[in-house]
Amino acid sequence: MSDRAEPRIYEGHYTVPAEARFAIVAARFNHFVVDRLVEGALDGLGRHGVDGSRIDIVNVPGAYELPPVVTRLAQSGKFAAVLALGAVIRGATPHFEYVAGEAARGVGAAGVTTGVPSIFGVITTDTIEQAIERAGTKAGNKGFEAALTALEMVDLGNKLTEAGY
Repeated sequence: MSDRAEPRIYEGHYTVPAEARFAIVAARFNHFVVDRLVEGALDGLGRHGVDGSRIDIVNVPGAYELPPVVTRLAQSGKFAAVLALGAVIRGATPHFEYVAGEAARGVGAAGVTTGVPSIFGVITTDTIEQAIERAGTKAGNKGFEAALTALEMVDLGNKLTEAGY
């Protein structure tokens, strides 16, 4: 028998307080894909007990505009988590790299600076077909996955707070 103490393990689950509110910031560009991501996120939140009245959806022009709005909502103190949903599809110019990179950096920074889970649910693909696959066909729905990530991170944050971290 070992004298070593067992480590404490903290892990989030898909449960959140009944009063928790969520924000979804959705890019309108490539809306034919993003609309499916939003539907997936709403489904994911709803299946885990989040009523639609506790979800705000904010639309922005494109993925590049996601970070400032995600940051603003996270700073408001009104939301347990903010989900950023969009689709950036590679074209013939380097525009893809700039938009995708800045969207990822900015959403990540929002979470770090505010302490509010800011979930990057922006799909970045080479083709329209790949984007459609990730928005609810062959590759599942990345909006649904973003919702589950948000739920898990909120629960984990609550557990860490209870433990004094």
